[in-house]
Amino acid sequence: MTQRVAFLVFDGVTLLDVSGPGEVFHQAGRLGARYELRLVSPGGGDVTTSSGLVLGGATAVADAGPFDTVVVAGADRLATHPLEDDLLAAARTLAGRAARVASVCSGAFVLAALGLLDGRRATTHWRHAATLARRHPRVHVEPDALHLRDGRYVTSAGISAGIDLALGLVEDDHGADLAREVARELVVFMQRPGGQSQFSTAVATPAPRGDVLRPVLDAVSADPAGDHGLPAMAASAAVSTRHLTRLFRTELNTTPARWVERVRLDHAQRLLLAGHDVTSAARLCGLGSDETLRRAFARHLGTTPSEYRRRFGTTHGGPDEQARPPVTGVRAQRTRS
Repeated sequence: MTQRVAFLVFDGVTLLDVSGPGEVFHQAGRLGARYELRLVSPGGGDVTTSSGLVLGGATAVADAGPFDTVVVAGADRLATHPLEDDLLAAARTLAGRAARVASVCSGAFVLAALGLLDGRRATTHWRHAATLARRHPRVHVEPDALHLRDGRYVTSAGISAGIDLALGLVEDDHGADLAREVARELVVFMQRPGGQSQFSTAVATPAPRGDVLRPVLDAVSADPAGDHGLPAMAASAAVSTRHLTRLFRTELNTTPARWVERVRLDHAQRLLLAGHDVTSAARLCGLGSDETLRRAFARHLGTTPSEYRRRFGTTHGGPDEQARPPVTGVRAQRTRS
């Protein structure tokens, strides 16, 4: 059976919020799934994206009919300016007829403004998460997730996370094997689960102001399991242990040991998602023992390695993700130290 997917678009929409998920569904169609894609806008016709490129031939919402899935794309102005009445009306109409409603990035502001996310877990681009929670206090905003499912509503983080969201929807519809084939075609990672952080420690770490720390950070990121004790790192940087510790405090607001542990934890998460057991992941990431890995997971992620792998081993957490206790307001960003 063909599944009809509508993308709600409007002037100023972020192009990748539409083209990224759209390409996922298109590639799934090439591999045997049946998706019919349609651009829908409040009034129909051409839509100019934020980059200036034009999306042509959008159907007016009044002429669109029902869809199986509706995807509300995002734009920066949705988080910074009042939402237009015609956009809200279009979203209300489409959502009311759809079995599944999704948003990419700041598209969550449209769903939230309609009250559709009240009492539900939702995410958006990390830059807009606090605004979403403040503007809509009944929404349980989780700012550090790639995408979340709560009932028939699915929300994702910014820009490229829409691809992850769409892969999750394809997996729901046609299984993990087809979603994996689509990911291969697009040369993207299948294993970016919904509950995975929008950041890694290496990406979230600000660039050091001096030239001493950068080679040290690069060496740890390149080989997390290597010898990265304080004496070894200080020797590689040709500074004293005291001076290296001072640099970490001054430039990164953490200690060398804590930063290394977070890099190793990031690596352990990837290993677990790739199929390694807890013992193997602990050894290969450099944390050493099962117990050390469990303590790191509990301290930074509030879960166990086994539970993390079980919940996030595919593009989404499965049925148990919906049963996870909600978080009131914005959950504090995890300490990246």
